[in-house]
Amino acid sequence: MLTYDSCPEELLKTISFKESMECLKWAYKEYGEEIVYACSFGAESSVLLHLISKIKPNARITFIDTSLHFKETYEILNEVKEKYPNFQINSIYTSMSLEDQANQYGENLWERNPNQCCQIRKIEPLKNELKKYKAWISGLRKSQSETRANIEYINMDRKFKTIKICPLIHWNWEEVWMYIKVHDLPYHELHDKGYPSIGCKVCTKPVTGDGDLRSGRWLNHQKTECGLHMD
Repeated sequence: MLTYDSCPEELLKTISFKESMECLKWAYKEYGEEIVYACSFGAESSVLLHLISKIKPNARITFIDTSLHFKETYEILNEVKEKYPNFQINSIYTSMSLEDQANQYGENLWERNPNQCCQIRKIEPLKNELKKYKAWISGLRKSQSETRANIEYINMDRKFKTIKICPLIHWNWEEVWMYIKVHDLPYHELHDKGYPSIGCKVCTKPVTGDGDLRSGRWLNHQKTECGLHMD
């Protein structure tokens, strides 16, 4: 089994796949029950959940519940549970309530210091969850943003000290949506309302014109990533 501690990065670079299903089949054969998909329930998630269901119908899925999501995010979460009843879907939370966060850091921390808010409500919960596994799956794509252009199918995740597998790296936005439509998959309702990238409701706005797919995230801040995928 390839692990963060036992696998040299040079070896990872020698492993290649022709397409996403081949990558996922390898991942579940390699890690079995010791791999989890961290799902955000965006468009890429609709694709990955469907692909994973063909390989591992009882796959482990984790959702970082920041307590700040849109109601539509919880709606698609419930739709997914109905469509894939055998998935082991687990919501994870920070140990700090919104009230405690406001008491300690002041009201609306996400407006003044979004990095710290993401650290508390996203990064720490996932860090604790990933300690249970040897690898995790992410829906990152190279074309999503400049910060994601260099990801590979298999990555050394230095932030969480684990292996991160990204089966959709070569998919573009049009291919994601073609797959969703062809297979009539449930998807996040806000995608139809100008939200190509969806995070917490307090930090996500619709994208106008031909903006970057993630340009609606953390407006008025020099920030395009929550930090989960930044070493």
